[in-house]
Amino acid sequence: MTITIVGGGASGFMAAITAAEAFPDARITILEKSRTVLNKVRISGGGRCNVTHRPHELRNFIKNYPRGEKLLRKLLPHFDADATVEWFEKRGVQLKTEADGRMFPTTDSSHTIIECLTKTARNLNIEIRTSVHVDSFEKTGDTFELKIVNGEPITTDRLLIATGGYPRAESFDWLEEHRHGIVPPLPSLFTFNTPENYLLPLAGVSVKDALVKISGTKHEWRGPLLITHWGFSGPAVLKLSAWGARDLAEKDYQFTCRINWLPEMKEQEVRDFLLAEKTNTSKQQIASHARFGLPSRLWKAFTEKAEIPDTLRWGDASHKVLNRMTELLTNSQHEVKGKTTFKEEFVTCGGIALADIDPETLQSRSVPGLFFAGEVMDVDGITGGFNFQNAWTTGYIVGKNIGL
Repeated sequence: MTITIVGGGASGFMAAITAAEAFPDARITILEKSRTVLNKVRISGGGRCNVTHRPHELRNFIKNYPRGEKLLRKLLPHFDADATVEWFEKRGVQLKTEADGRMFPTTDSSHTIIECLTKTARNLNIEIRTSVHVDSFEKTGDTFELKIVNGEPITTDRLLIATGGYPRAESFDWLEEHRHGIVPPLPSLFTFNTPENYLLPLAGVSVKDALVKISGTKHEWRGPLLITHWGFSGPAVLKLSAWGARDLAEKDYQFTCRINWLPEMKEQEVRDFLLAEKTNTSKQQIASHARFGLPSRLWKAFTEKAEIPDTLRWGDASHKVLNRMTELLTNSQHEVKGKTTFKEEFVTCGGIALADIDPETLQSRSVPGLFFAGEVMDVDGITGGFNFQNAWTTGYIVGKNIGL
């Protein structure tokens, strides 16, 4: 039996290795369009590779997938994050957990993961071919014929598509023609551009806990927030962009985001605290000493926005001034005009409609012998290792079933 995998990424390698171990008589080939394999692994996590995430309890883990949660609820019990950790440790790769739950190799180098996957594949006699662009395929009887750009056709008994997400709908045409529904692809995991934002000079300043909301929608997320040269980033924004990907696309990425910089306090509690400062620190200048543990530069920006002179003391502040500060601290509004891809970690929502894929084996419902794994399907996770876990899990499931 011959098994051909289109896509030399995380899901493709996991599927190839699993299939080689499950079906030792099969001849397995990975075809990669680029000159190198595992390119997303190489750049993930700033070159450290965010392999997966803790905690691993299923009910908590699947909440991190804006799309595909139902499918992964079935698949993760067969190969979850614990299984991923064990899989790499058995092959000599130790992983560590950071404070936010992300897991990385202890070497802090993605090359450790790449070397593990490529070395394991070669030891199992899996052929890895790069610079091979599959244009389309046809199935005759039980055999697939792959048409290669500027190359000879390739025939195979089983075929896995693990090409990752495509940013443009037309890139799915070669799969749609085989009776697969395509959910239009859209960007996920992006930062917000706020060109008129008075906080832009504070690029690099961050807070550990903020609540970010999209006006006119139910979308909100609480977590660390980073001010950038172009707007806002950090986990709160990135995760919010993933959950709101389709709604924000419909708005053409023009919307108002509202930020509560003090989500642990109610608005009235903030107002009462500021009013109390009129008495408690009446002679201290408002702009000089930050409150609520906020960065001093951020506090200063808020006081300037509230039109508080540097010399104004707490005891001389009017209720109107303190109300403006309360509003800025609990409900500052910023006009978002566009988005920016988060570093090189481009993630799309959309892809092959899950209704057209067998949820037990990930085999195409319309083309027997054809399988899908990874982000080419309409599955995507938020930042933090969840997209890689989708790759490991779906690759493993395909590997176990593709030779049956």
